[in-house]
Amino acid sequence: MRRSLVLFVLSCASFAAAGDLQQGIALFQQGKYADAESALAGVAGPEASAYRAASMAKLKNYAGAEPEAKAAVEASPTHEVAVAGLGESLVGLKKYDEAVTRLQAALAKKEDIAYAHYWLGHAYYNKKQTDKMMLHFDRFLKLAPKAPEAVSVQQLLAGLR
Repeated sequence: MRRSLVLFVLSCASFAAAGDLQQGIALFQQGKYADAESALAGVAGPEASAYRAASMAKLKNYAGAEPEAKAAVEASPTHEVAVAGLGESLVGLKKYDEAVTRLQAALAKKEDIAYAHYWLGHAYYNKKQTDKMMLHFDRFLKLAPKAPEAVSVQQLLAGLR
């Protein structure tokens, strides 16, 4: 009987955590980043870390986002949200060389991560490496032509051509 009760309690806790994860992801997708971060605060695992990091990065808490994103990328090197959160946090912290190294490593495993290209474009922009910036922003536009950032990237590129 006691073992059944323990298993039931563990099952309920697991179900609740899964619910918090799904709620946190939904809030992130709705642009409710502070609420997403709060919903994911007690949830373990790389998926939760990825969305928690991306939420923090969107809120410009780059220092908080960086370790979460690194943990998520270490566990799942091509997780698109984790890679995007890592890129945004490193660029936000002005760690451009590290951003280039880590984002290139993700792209070496999976070359079609749109936001890896987006954040690489920003890193190269800040490093004043225009050719590489243009290459990655062009790749971003091919992969995510309807992304909210696409218009500003197109305008930037048009001004350089």
